[in-house]
Amino acid sequence: MENIDKLIHKNLKDFFGFKKFKGNQEAAIKSIISGNDTFVIMPTGGGKSLCYQLPAITMEGAAIIISPLIALMKNQVDSIRSYGENKDIAHMFNSSLSKNEKVYVKNSVLNGKTKLLLIAPETMNKSENIDFFKKCRISFFAIDEAHCISEWGHDFRPEYRKLKQTILNIGKKPIIALTATATEKVRKDIVKNLGIDKHKSFTSSFNRPNLEYEIRREVNVKTEIVKFIKNHANKSGIIYCLERKTAEEVSELLNLNNIKSLPYHAGIESKIRMETQDAFLMERIDVVVATIAFGMGIDKPDVRYVIHYNLPKSLENYYQETGRAGRDGGEGKCILFYNQADVEKFKNFNFKKNNTEKEIGMELLEEIISYVESDSCRRKKILHYFGEKYEDDNCNNKCDNCKHPTETKDIQDVLVVILTAILELNGKFNTTQLISILTGKSTSKINNHITSELVSFKKLEHLQENYIKKIIQIAILENMILKDIETFGKLNTTKKGEDFLKTPTPLLKKEKIKVCTSSPKPIPSVIDKELFEALKILRKKIAHKNNVPPFIIFQDPSIEDMALQYPVNNEEFKNIIGVGEGKLKKYGSDFIELIKNHVTENNIERIQDYVVKSKANKNDLKIFIIQNADRKRPFEDIITEKKIDTNRLIEEIEKIVNAGTKINIDYHIDTILDENQQNEIQDYFINEATNESTSEAIDYFDHEYEEEEIRLMKIKIFSDLAN
Repeated sequence: MENIDKLIHKNLKDFFGFKKFKGNQEAAIKSIISGNDTFVIMPTGGGKSLCYQLPAITMEGAAIIISPLIALMKNQVDSIRSYGENKDIAHMFNSSLSKNEKVYVKNSVLNGKTKLLLIAPETMNKSENIDFFKKCRISFFAIDEAHCISEWGHDFRPEYRKLKQTILNIGKKPIIALTATATEKVRKDIVKNLGIDKHKSFTSSFNRPNLEYEIRREVNVKTEIVKFIKNHANKSGIIYCLERKTAEEVSELLNLNNIKSLPYHAGIESKIRMETQDAFLMERIDVVVATIAFGMGIDKPDVRYVIHYNLPKSLENYYQETGRAGRDGGEGKCILFYNQADVEKFKNFNFKKNNTEKEIGMELLEEIISYVESDSCRRKKILHYFGEKYEDDNCNNKCDNCKHPTETKDIQDVLVVILTAILELNGKFNTTQLISILTGKSTSKINNHITSELVSFKKLEHLQENYIKKIIQIAILENMILKDIETFGKLNTTKKGEDFLKTPTPLLKKEKIKVCTSSPKPIPSVIDKELFEALKILRKKIAHKNNVPPFIIFQDPSIEDMALQYPVNNEEFKNIIGVGEGKLKKYGSDFIELIKNHVTENNIERIQDYVVKSKANKNDLKIFIIQNADRKRPFEDIITEKKIDTNRLIEEIEKIVNAGTKINIDYHIDTILDENQQNEIQDYFINEATNESTSEAIDYFDHEYEEEEIRLMKIKIFSDLAN
């Protein structure tokens, strides 16, 4: 062992350039070199890759590293090659290689040049590859991302289940299984399915003290994301989405807002995914917007934030994905946007599975929902899920629940009822079923029992279900209730819970006073009255100069929008209601100058700084109307073809004109109003009217004209005079 000790420390320094090991690394490395099956549970950023990399270069033969993703393999190969000049020291062996490349890799392994061979489980299990490995000198097998072997794990891969038999067929060698996330249930599955009953286990703390956890709900997610990233400019981040389409849309949105981004999902060609990964690692882009296909083993130490656009499928997924942040020990912000629609999506998805998979899926979903809705310390909840006790009630303000003020409430009496009910029911029910009993709701499961004889039935019917659920969660965190995941979440009391029943004592529950849902910068939500009045004065001045009513220049909704958004350039001004190219060219410069001066003089923080640009939708109806009006096509034909009514057609024409585009509808007006009538209405709006109100015009003419006639004449006047 003394020789091993010297050798691994020498290789640590000479090859990897490190002076000392972290945590359990040294013990795990010595274990696999000594020929022991070894199980390493180490959080992301803890250095678990070194636990097989160093033994691989130290021992005789080649280490076979089973890895789930090509991107992960490439990252690992690039990493190990970077330490020396021998490019053959590490290879990956998968479907991305050509026939000649595969031959080269095989020869490199047979000749003893290769120390690490990274391979996917699907490739590993092929009979022709098993025959090849029988000819090789193998040092050990490493099963990376070993949680993939369990249906309870967050990335279940059926091919992982076949590895035990494949390894036996090749010839038994030591196995090292590694994962960054594993509940007790998943750990048992890994041991059983790999056949490593006599292994040595090394578990590191799951606590990542540099990570900050936050839940945001009921917000405009896209706007919030753009604001957040702009406030963290030039920092690397990952955004996780549930669906491929969403990942592409969000990435496009970021690029529109001058944030360098690329999407990453399984539907993108493998070569392009690799290029995206390289672009991220080389900092040619700042953000990757990805599905769960991205993340496992991505070794970028300075990811400063991980954003979940959608709810993750499990707490394990969430921990694994947030674990990409702050691997260098620096800042790592983890923001999850919670939307009830995501919950319904998961439920619908689970509904299509078989009964066992459905039960597993629903239990995992319940855990992540419990995490999101909890008022307790988020760190405490995460660590408890992985079987680790977090003693403090506050994580140094590193989660939103601990950061923001809370009030406390004694839940002693309610908890006594809950614990009594669990004892009475003898651990036969899960959280949802228990709450149904306590509130007196009937279900098929409960009706199989004689509910009228249960002392606990309807005992808490006066309380909201969500409130009861939160108290159950607190009791679980305090180790008074045991939630048995192997029986799909059935509840039992612990000794601590039973002791509490014997001698109840006050127990305080934290409740949020305020929820952090957005960035702290104030954003105006009402119009700037001072600016509004100044803009109206300018409008009147320009109108007088052009001998037209002020509303011809801009209508009041346009002026109000300017006083809300503070546009200070042409692009921003075009986003104002009722502004198109025509209006911009005619009047834009004067209004922009006034707004600029007002913003500067009053040191105003503009809403426009936070307005998210989105991809413009091509308005097919608008184009159709303009083209057909130019051809003097009858309105009736336009209405029939587009399946709209007259009101919708006039609304669309109003939008076109208000945005500054001329449109010729004289041909239609001439069919419903004679010349004198047209002149009469025009004279009213130019010389008599104080505003653009249609109803006031109708009243002025004592209902002589229909609403449609007045609106169409207003459109003609605006088109002729303002555009």
